[in-house]
Amino acid sequence: MSPLQSVKFWLVHHVDLAKDALHIYVGLTLFLGSALLFRWPLRSWKPWAVACTAALLGEAWDLRDSLAYHTRIDLWGNWKDVWNTLFWPSALLILARTTPIFARNAPGKIE
Repeated sequence: MSPLQSVKFWLVHHVDLAKDALHIYVGLTLFLGSALLFRWPLRSWKPWAVACTAALLGEAWDLRDSLAYHTRIDLWGNWKDVWNTLFWPSALLILARTTPIFARNAPGKIE
C-alpha cells in the first residue's frame, strides 16, 4: 500500500468521515486556502485550478497504485472522487462570477 493510500485509510478510520466526505473537505480547503494564501479572488480561475490539479493528481496516483499493487481499477469511482472534490469549488466559482455575494463592496455590506 502506498503512503497516500495509508494516509487516506488512516483519515477515514480516525476522523470518522466517509472517503467521499474527505474529498469534499480537501476540495474546499484547497480552493479557499489557496485563495486566502495567495490573495486570489474567488472569481479567479486560479483557486479552482489548484483544487482541480490536486483532484486529478490524486486520482492519477490512485490509478498508479491500482496498477502497481494489482488491485481493481474503478474508473467510475475515480470520476466520482473528482466530482466530489470539485463540486463545491465549482459552485463557489460560479457564484463568485455571476452574483455579488462575494464582491468586496456587496450591497448591504457593513464597513
